[in-house]
Amino acid sequence: MPRAISPRRLALALLAGAILHAGCGYTVSSVLPAHIKTIAIPTFANNTVENGLAGDVTESLINGFLADKRLRLERERDADSILRGTILAYRNRVYAYTSQEVATQYEILLVAQVAFRDVQKNKDLWKEDELTVRTTYNVVAVGSEPAKTEVDGRKDVIQKMTDLIVSRTVQGW
Repeated sequence: MPRAISPRRLALALLAGAILHAGCGYTVSSVLPAHIKTIAIPTFANNTVENGLAGDVTESLINGFLADKRLRLERERDADSILRGTILAYRNRVYAYTSQEVATQYEILLVAQVAFRDVQKNKDLWKEDELTVRTTYNVVAVGSEPAKTEVDGRKDVIQKMTDLIVSRTVQGW
């Protein structure tokens, strides 16, 4: 004869099932207003002495939004939204030394002022006065990882900024 399930065990089983079921439906949704389908990304301004930095950041952002595919790129006069920015700071500094005070690792800091604007409603959807990203790179080989240069670190920090801006624009975080 089958045993009866106690009300406590039944409640625990139902709770566990609800928790498992709730975790299965995770999706990343967009926070973009329904009327925003296109974006313009004018070349960022550059308040640093780093030659070509603004162009590199802008190109990376364009590629990031193209890869994301939620917003179509348009010219400024035809776009529903505009992403504007100014590079405020770029620093490449020693981050780690050997006991003989030889640099082994550097940190790159990239700071930008960025605003994402709804053109139709003439308002900023988000704005950050000092969006800051950092990366480190080793200038000596570590294990199987080869030594890197500032160029490698610069590409990495620009990609981190791109990922952050695209995510914040289309997902809200």
